[in-house]
Amino acid sequence: MTTLQFLSALVLVAAGLSLAMAGAWLVWRRTGNSGWVDTIWSFAVGGVGIAGALAPFALYGEPSFRQGLVIVLVAAWALRLGLHIASRSAGVADDPRYAQLAREWGTDAPRQMFWLVQKQALVSIPLALSIVLAAWNPVGLRLQDALGAAVLVIGIAGEAIADAQLRRFRRNTEGSSRVCDTGLWRWSRHPNYFFEWFGWLAYPLLAIDLGGAYPWGWLALAGPACMYWLLVHISGIPPLEAHMLARRGDAFRAYQARTSAFFPLPPRTKSGAVA
Repeated sequence: MTTLQFLSALVLVAAGLSLAMAGAWLVWRRTGNSGWVDTIWSFAVGGVGIAGALAPFALYGEPSFRQGLVIVLVAAWALRLGLHIASRSAGVADDPRYAQLAREWGTDAPRQMFWLVQKQALVSIPLALSIVLAAWNPVGLRLQDALGAAVLVIGIAGEAIADAQLRRFRRNTEGSSRVCDTGLWRWSRHPNYFFEWFGWLAYPLLAIDLGGAYPWGWLALAGPACMYWLLVHISGIPPLEAHMLARRGDAFRAYQARTSAFFPLPPRTKSGAVA
């Protein structure tokens, strides 16, 4: 990969994400359901990443097994997450996190929401680029690549299991003030977020060449770093936990006291010791 190729990929990724999230804003304006924003985001990151992964094939007509592997992995991630969020969004009138923001913005909500989704597009650039960098790695397949594929499969499976456990809990405790603390949720307050982040570690494994033949691959580390920052500090845990505290109160505070926020760890007792 040359500097010109990298800059071209950067511009195309940024443009693709910006257009897709502008479309998400239009869907929100039409439906009033901000849950579709996250659905479209999932498909946008996956679609832009796949398009970037295919670029060398379009230019040179020489597809590689690595490109195919990355495309299959990205498609599996985007379809699983996107369809999950879509099914959840179809069953609610609005996403409580975005709805709270819209109430705070008042009559300025349409403009503010547009710029919010464009910020989402901006911060998603490292994610899509990590996919592109993994696909463009010219080094032949290695054991390291098999490890990368396994990491993403584990991430997808773990997130799917966590989502299924939460759905089952909600179905069985509808109307209750209880907090889900069974299965993976006993070890982490957000196991779905943890496995989402874990899956993004696959792309640096696929992109980085320790022999130095592909120095661009190291930039793929920005993908999981960006995802961790978003989930733990920005759009994931903080607004969701504020919502849960407002709804569940002391029950959620007790859950916070005994359960790790992100990384799965044994639950703590009241004294702080591991249970």
